[in-house]
Amino acid sequence: MAFPSAGGWGNLPNGNFSPTIFSKKAQKAFRKSSVVEDITNTDYAGELAAYGDSVRIIKEPDIVINSLQRGTDIVQQDLMDADFSMIIDQANYFSFQLDDIEEAHGHVNFMDLATDRAGYRLRDTFDAEVLGYMSGYEWNGTAWVARSAPSGIKQDDTADEDELLAANKLDASTFDAAGVAGDSIALAPNTDNGVSPLQLLNRMKRKLDAANVETENRWVVCDPVFVELLMDEDAKLINHDWGGDSEVRNGRLPNTIRGFRVYQSNNLPYLGGGPDVISTGSADDFGVLVAGHDSAVATAEQIAKTEKFRSPDRFSDVVRGMQLYGRKILRSESLLTAKYNVA
Repeated sequence: MAFPSAGGWGNLPNGNFSPTIFSKKAQKAFRKSSVVEDITNTDYAGELAAYGDSVRIIKEPDIVINSLQRGTDIVQQDLMDADFSMIIDQANYFSFQLDDIEEAHGHVNFMDLATDRAGYRLRDTFDAEVLGYMSGYEWNGTAWVARSAPSGIKQDDTADEDELLAANKLDASTFDAAGVAGDSIALAPNTDNGVSPLQLLNRMKRKLDAANVETENRWVVCDPVFVELLMDEDAKLINHDWGGDSEVRNGRLPNTIRGFRVYQSNNLPYLGGGPDVISTGSADDFGVLVAGHDSAVATAEQIAKTEKFRSPDRFSDVVRGMQLYGRKILRSESLLTAKYNVA
């Protein structure tokens, strides 16, 4: 019994009259928002059915424009039928069991609780892996690391379509000629000396504009630290851009800023202590933002199978599920990343 007794108290001293009561309402863990399905191209999902399947995507041929004068002999251009493939080559699974005795005597439905959690964890793992892929990083089991250089089908003569364009990787050298390439951008709101969050969004907008990326369907994914810095900007601007009663759904914040749909996610890559390690720019502690256009990356996701069966070794039910998906950078010119930390 948790309630204390006075010294020498001898009436039912062991507290056995007060049993432990287990609530039938289980406490669910907090869930992170998933954003990938909202910012990627899923047009090819219906053409991919199973693990190992691939779809070959034809690229629009480029056309050469030549000058014309009277008497010029017209030269016919040969059209190039370039393409690339998206492959379903990523797979995750879950598997758990519930003993018959535990199920019979349990006071809550652990089967439903565990199945619901498993579905969320599959979705969350998919979200984090694709955001890392888009940002140029991957999770090695303990930390985020730079993604291995891809190889295979080329998007053009100089770059693999899986590789982010070097000019679209914003870092400390983006705003300061003396900044060290590879170091993070030190951000501070309402500053005349450093880089503000809005200045970074302005540069991202300019990069996409210069690449002739459509102004519609642009997005940026931020972590909570960047969102805080952004909300510390001039109050009138934030009231204008973020005003309204719109409910935040799937990590998306109301309205747009600089033409970007703004999403908040805890699944973005970070290195070392993350972006809130105060510094003037760091190569070891920073967060990563990613921005782009809906057509920049294609994804195809499918939970191929969820099944429940009797265990051959125990008196228990086994539930297991498998998720298959693929992802592909289709237009690297419309995908941006930025390494940053708090100034």
